[in-house]
Amino acid sequence: MREFKATELKDYLARAPKPPLLLDVRQPWEYDICRLDNSTLMPMATIPANLDQLDKDRETIVICHHGVRSRRVAYFLEQAGFTKVINLRGGVDGWARDVDTNMATY
Repeated sequence: MREFKATELKDYLARAPKPPLLLDVRQPWEYDICRLDNSTLMPMATIPANLDQLDKDRETIVICHHGVRSRRVAYFLEQAGFTKVINLRGGVDGWARDVDTNMATY
């Protein structure tokens, strides 16, 4: 699985030929505090039941608070046949620290 730090993801999103799915796997209360623009919330525990809602061939960036849950989900997706999965190392916390310093944190 590939991983991007927040600054790498910012650069990648600016030049991506096709927008990837930004899959946020945190809880709704976390998502309500802060999130990346255009991200889709699908809490980690709901991923197996909602796998058919995701496109195995679409590039998918998996996001959580620090990058631990998202890494587990990214690994799960790869095992399920997803071919273009990227984990956001450092999560939204890293994004708030290194990219958008005005983003709310928790």
